[in-house]
Parts: sequence; structure tokens; C-alpha cells
Amino acid sequence: MNEKISPNLGLDIVRVTEAAALTASRWMGLGLPDQASQQAAYAMSEAFNTLNIDGYIVVGEEGKYGLHTYLDSGTHVGTRQGPLLDVVAAPIDGQLLLSHGRPNAIAVAGVAPRGTMWSPTHAVYMEKIIVDQLAAEALVPECMDAPAAWTLALIARVKKKKISDLVVFVLDRPRHQNLIEEIRTAGARIMLRSQGDISGALMAASHDVNVDVLMGVGGISEGVISACAVKSLGGAMLGRLSPQSPEEWAQVEEQGLDMQKILRCSELVSGEDIYFAATGITDGVLLDGIRSHGKLAITESMVIRCKTGTRRVIHSEHLLGVE
Repeated sequence: MNEKISPNLGLDIVRVTEAAALTASRWMGLGLPDQASQQAAYAMSEAFNTLNIDGYIVVGEEGKYGLHTYLDSGTHVGTRQGPLLDVVAAPIDGQLLLSHGRPNAIAVAGVAPRGTMWSPTHAVYMEKIIVDQLAAEALVPECMDAPAAWTLALIARVKKKKISDLVVFVLDRPRHQNLIEEIRTAGARIMLRSQGDISGALMAASHDVNVDVLMGVGGISEGVISACAVKSLGGAMLGRLSPQSPEEWAQVEEQGLDMQKILRCSELVSGEDIYFAATGITDGVLLDGIRSHGKLAITESMVIRCKTGTRRVIHSEHLLGVE
């Protein structure tokens, strides 16, 4: 029998992101992203396995990075003594950011009842547009195929801004060259980041951050995690499969997946029993990074509960080496 989800589950999930962040922080600036990811994934997995949940990783990052960790797709987490849950997790969102000691690396996780998260088989990348609650009504399916200027005009209108006042988060990738030119031609400003897809989604979905929209192609695992946060914050999101290699195209076609279907946030993760947690690893716009003082480490995290729309920011002190 599937047990009822506790309203305090979000506080348990924070313990998981804290564990990953604390481990990852020891690798900051060392130029070893793969090792950092493996160790952070192990710490996150171990923390998950202390929770009384029956969790299942619906989509991992192994297809994107070619790096198998303790949190690959299909992995079970938890004691299997609690509610049946879909789980998505990123022990380090921004592996190279951490590796180079740059801002905005975070550890994140999202959970929801079993069967509620979108999990396309063998697909890796998706196109995304994300906005906050104020601009949610502007995000219509036509935005996915319209010129960027048209979408930005809709967002500017509902937010009562000029297009030139809008800030657009875009990953700095060759695949986004045309998109970047479209945004610049429209007159909006761009926040280019080398990594941090989930961090960018949080910025775009938060009413108190100077980012109005996220646009572009990123990982599906990051997209589903982002959907947990966006829906919980009352924002809006559109997504669609966007294979980035001949191999991925072939796998998606073989599975018969619809590459034209545009998904709203409620189709990426359904229902309201959704919890999202994030802990800062390096200092960022949203969260402070880890502060270490001998055996004491200080973390800053956020936890969001969809059913109530509550976002809590949690400052924690950890005495290292104590079970």
C-alpha cells in the first residue's frame, strides 16, 4: 500500500541536498568535475537511503554526461518503507562551475508521487521556456515555435515592462547562437552562463530575482527537476524534446516518442504533492555557498512545497564527522 506523503517530506529532502553540497564543496576549484560528481552522487544516494521512502530515479544524467553514478535512471532510493515516489536529483548542477570555483553551483532534488513525472526513454535534451507567476499567462504553446521577439513582447506586456528591460537566461552554447542573436535583435538583455540550467530555471521562476525568462535547450533531467520548482512557485514552463545528436535522434525515433508535442509544467510533473530542495555549493544569486570553519560547516538551502506554495530558506550548521 502506498503510504501518505508527509507534509514534512521537504525537510527530509533538504538533508539529502545538504549532504551532496557538503561533499561537493570539498572539490571546489580542483579541476576534477567527474570525481566531484561521483562523490557528491554517492553522498546524496547514502542520504536518500536513510529516508523512509520508496523512491525511484525516473531520469538520471547518465545519457548526458556518459558518466554513471549512484543516481542513474531506474535506481531505487530510500528504505522502501514509505510512500512510493518519483525522484529526480542533481548532486551538482554546474559541475564545471564548481570545478573552476565559479558561482551558482547547487545541489538539487525533486520528489512527487510515483507515476507523476515525465520520463521519456533514451531522450537526453529538451527545449525549454520558463517564466515566473507574473508572466505565466503569457506563456502559450505558440511560444515554442514563434520568434523570440514575439514571446518576449508577450512577457513584457503582462509584466508591464519594456522589452529592453527584460533579462533572458541562456546557456552559452553553440546551439544557441541564433537564439542569442534573436534576443539581442529584439532588444532584451541576456544573462549568459556556461552551466547551471536548474539555477537559471529557479531565477526565471522567482519573483525576487532580476531574470524574466529562461530560453533554450538543456538536459531533460534538469528540465523535470526544474518543473518541480517552477510548478511549486506558481510559474509556467513549456518543454519539448530536442535531440542534439544523430544517435539521440535515432533512439528517440526508435522509441516512437513525439518530438512535436509541447508539454506544459503540469505534464512534466502532475499533481500537487511535489517537493523541491536546493542547497548552495558555491556562492550564487539564489543561495550562499558552503562556509567552512574547522569542523563546522554552514549551509543555505531552500525547500518548496507545491501544495501550499511555501518557500523556506534554511540556514544550517553541521558539525562534521558526527553521525
